[in-house]
Amino acid sequence: MTTETMARTGTYEGMFLVSQAAASQFGDTLTHINELFGRANATVVAMKKWDDRRLAYEIDKQKRGVYILAYFTCPTDMVGRLERDAQISSKILRLLVIKADHLTDEEIAAHDERRALADEAKLRAERAESEEDESSGRVRLGAPEQQAPAEPEAAEDSAADESSDEN
Repeated sequence: MTTETMARTGTYEGMFLVSQAAASQFGDTLTHINELFGRANATVVAMKKWDDRRLAYEIDKQKRGVYILAYFTCPTDMVGRLERDAQISSKILRLLVIKADHLTDEEIAAHDERRALADEAKLRAERAESEEDESSGRVRLGAPEQQAPAEPEAAEDSAADESSDEN
């Protein structure tokens, strides 16, 4: 036997509650959650967006939140570190971690929607970018838009109306 002891590893279920402000930058939030897992030496098995809801009570002045469900394997002594890092985080409102002994590997794998999360993050980023372009007063390059010339008949009718008003 070697002098090194193998750390016990467990399978866990984590429910992250993320603020709406953090959810508006969904890609950054997912990256942040993955960084938290990395610091805890955890391996993500499955992750999905669970729901976007109104909260029963305000948390840090937030009335709505996005729930992200993750299944991961992690050394048992590092779970506390993950929870502590989540408490310190400004993007994560709450984190609940429980053992996932009640689920089989197939059931956990069925919850893996990381591709859908990446797609949603991309769509949210594109939508935010287009809204920013529309709302900003940026100068647009190129020639100004041409307005269609008024029809000659309409111009003659308005001239006739003006001359009849003078009489």
